[in-house]
Amino acid sequence: MPIRPARRITGTSPKNFGMFAKAVGMKGDLIHLELGMPAEDTPQHIKDATIAALQAGHVHYSDLQGLRELRAALAEKLRLQNKIDISPDEVIVTNGLTQASFAAFMAFLDAGDECLLLAPYYPQHIGKAELAGARVTIAPLDATNNFSINRDLIAPHITPATRAIALINPCNPTGRVYSRAELQVLADLAQEHDLLVFSDEVYEEITFDGAEHISIAALPGMKERTITMGAFTKAFAMDGWRLGWIAADAALIGPCMKITTSEVTHVNTFIQHGALAALKGDPSVLAGMIARDKARRDLVVGRLNQMPGVTCAPVEGTIYAFPDITGTGLSAQDCADRLLEETGVVVEAGSFYGDAGEGHLRVCFGCAQLDVLEEAMDRMQRFFNGL
Repeated sequence: MPIRPARRITGTSPKNFGMFAKAVGMKGDLIHLELGMPAEDTPQHIKDATIAALQAGHVHYSDLQGLRELRAALAEKLRLQNKIDISPDEVIVTNGLTQASFAAFMAFLDAGDECLLLAPYYPQHIGKAELAGARVTIAPLDATNNFSINRDLIAPHITPATRAIALINPCNPTGRVYSRAELQVLADLAQEHDLLVFSDEVYEEITFDGAEHISIAALPGMKERTITMGAFTKAFAMDGWRLGWIAADAALIGPCMKITTSEVTHVNTFIQHGALAALKGDPSVLAGMIARDKARRDLVVGRLNQMPGVTCAPVEGTIYAFPDITGTGLSAQDCADRLLEETGVVVEAGSFYGDAGEGHLRVCFGCAQLDVLEEAMDRMQRFFNGL
């Protein structure tokens, strides 16, 4: 008799790896623009601090919540930059933002609860909610209104079972950086319906053209009902390091700690010294990396808008363009499949992020150098010219 997996596994939606899974194992000259993996190397001062910590013997168990010095630096950053009144005791260092959000979902969602996602949404959230025994509901935002947060589109999807709203700001996949007025709409709904907000802010440093990232926890009445999450993944090109954090009111941190300590005890000790160096290092290093992301954005958005049947809204933040391809007559998935098969350029179908993403592609400009992006855009230009 076969061993039966737990119902939390059999009852969870299958994991979909989208275009990445289709491209794996394919031969030929592929250009991968489907994964949100930074093209930059981790800055040298971060590596040096990590090596020094390793050589100094920081190789043993440490604080379950994360190194005190790192949590203090994160709390200071959150107070000064994000305008959230946080103490070091209200911060947990995590294995990337993935663990941070998993801990939040597991700590605060029960069987029968609902978690509301704004679409286009981040697909990983679905599996996390289901593993917690909850289900997701979807509030589709309007592409014709630049995927803005709109009360009339969200409020009808809040039910008595709704427990939380998941927010990504700046937004993957749309590239939006939500305004204070938009965030206030969510804050009002959260307070009216006594909801938590799980706020993924991993792209907070990567904004362009004066777009201002605002943490929803900084709005009046929101710290006590927001779990803010971030990571060193994107801005500092530390995706393989798996370093993130949770910041929340003291009443919310305890439940999250029960999950993180049960999962991993605590994060690798010596790499936390690298994260501390990232926060304390020369700010011009980070500024230079973001400037190079802006150059990549300018190239890709400019070229996409030259392709027949394609329009691309300005990217306010993140490392993704989200072009509208409805003018081509192709569905998002058909277009992504044909680009892969006919040009070797791997991009993600907008429909991977829910029905609201149909008619779009997600193109990661942050994962390749300019010469590679030029080649990718040349191939895509020839494809769309030939339709």
